[in-house]
Amino acid sequence: MERTPLTRHLAAALLTLGIATAGIAPATAAPPPAAPTPEAIDTYLADLTEASGVPGLSAVVTHDDQVVHAAGYGHDANGSPVTADTPMRIASVTKSFTATAVVILAEDGKIDLDGSVTDQLPELRMADPRVDDITVRQLLDQTSGLADTSVDVADLAEATSRTDYVARLHDDALAADPGTTYAYCNVNFDVAARLVEVASGQDFGDFLAERVFGPLGMTGSATRDDVVRPADGYNSLFGWWVPRPEPRWFDDTGSAGVITSAADLGPWLISQTGHGRQLVSAAGLDAMHTPSDVGDYGLGWHTEDDGTRWHSGFVMTYRAVEWIDPATGYGVAVLTNGAGLTDVTQTALDGLVALTRGEDPEPPAGSRTLDLGLAALLIASGALGAVGIRRAPRWAARRAGRARWVTGLRLVWLALPAVVLALLPALASFLTGGRTFPWPSLLYFGLPAVLMLLVAALAGLGVLGARLGVLLRGLPRLRPVGSAA
Repeated sequence: MERTPLTRHLAAALLTLGIATAGIAPATAAPPPAAPTPEAIDTYLADLTEASGVPGLSAVVTHDDQVVHAAGYGHDANGSPVTADTPMRIASVTKSFTATAVVILAEDGKIDLDGSVTDQLPELRMADPRVDDITVRQLLDQTSGLADTSVDVADLAEATSRTDYVARLHDDALAADPGTTYAYCNVNFDVAARLVEVASGQDFGDFLAERVFGPLGMTGSATRDDVVRPADGYNSLFGWWVPRPEPRWFDDTGSAGVITSAADLGPWLISQTGHGRQLVSAAGLDAMHTPSDVGDYGLGWHTEDDGTRWHSGFVMTYRAVEWIDPATGYGVAVLTNGAGLTDVTQTALDGLVALTRGEDPEPPAGSRTLDLGLAALLIASGALGAVGIRRAPRWAARRAGRARWVTGLRLVWLALPAVVLALLPALASFLTGGRTFPWPSLLYFGLPAVLMLLVAALAGLGVLGARLGVLLRGLPRLRPVGSAA
């Protein structure tokens, strides 16, 4: 029989009385973690900057509709202090801005997220009929079938405009059927940026300025360095930071073109957590933060099972990362004007996220271990190469009487460093899941590894050449070491 409201009230009263008489207090919710103070954030970041040696770093932490802390540490290449307002390139963090621009236009009725890209961008043509099956949403969640392995990345890097960029895809193909697999590829967002131009009738950078940067008060942000000049960057060379100018390339892109500051990223993070000024509807924001059916990438955001969203980026002499937790309202962004083999922005992010959760971050530590290890290998390779070349006759004398082909096989390993050096771009691609790293990129952030392998390759080939030279001059005529005169 269904209980009446009176019966339910009586049952609740008896239950409460029974709990009280048993001496058991009703369960209470755990208190929320203590909010990080600006002082705690500042101390952590200052200690990390000093410990890591990174030249300049800036960061912002937001909560709901407030900026908790925004500051800069270190210096730029001119010796000027890095502040919260120091502009830097944020590389692939740009992708979340490009996705927002597309969703804005979709809500304006000018772009169909689930419609064919080629229907809305007729200039997109490829040597693959499956291009007509790509939807705009698949560009933004990186399930279009485009991949670094199926396009000519080096050719695209020489583009002079977004129109030229799209035109250069005419002889490229897809790596998979659209919608069937996830593959991180910059081409998706560079095409999306061109679509923004066609749909809006504005330059991509102008559209972001009017519909994204302007409404959020991001007055120090742009997509071109003639509008906002970023701080000069550095590369790590065996633990020492060396200022290096950015190479000239078409950088006003939808995949990596935004220049901004920690201060400007404050209102951006606030908006992305659903607070402050909103650029898109709640449904649009939710769509951006929802992963596809075949990957953990939303529309311009990586997604995690705990509900957090993030994106990182690096280019030549800069690194950046952004992170939001819509459930708690926290947002974090970290930027640096130094790029090397280790990523201090990720370390900073981990520590700041710990602070937002009321936890103690790991104590800041140095990040030079890998660089110093490579320096030690470089020195050891050079020294061993010099010794090996000088002792080539003695080495050959000890092998007098052995079959030359057996001795020759024992020399093959000396060519291994040269092989690894030659295959370094392919090896880097394999280790990063198919991303393409042309030599210009490797000669920036990967310079220590390249130099170490170069010295090792030259040393190995030098010893190989010296030993083969002795063998070919007549190994059988050499007296074994220790034989009678």
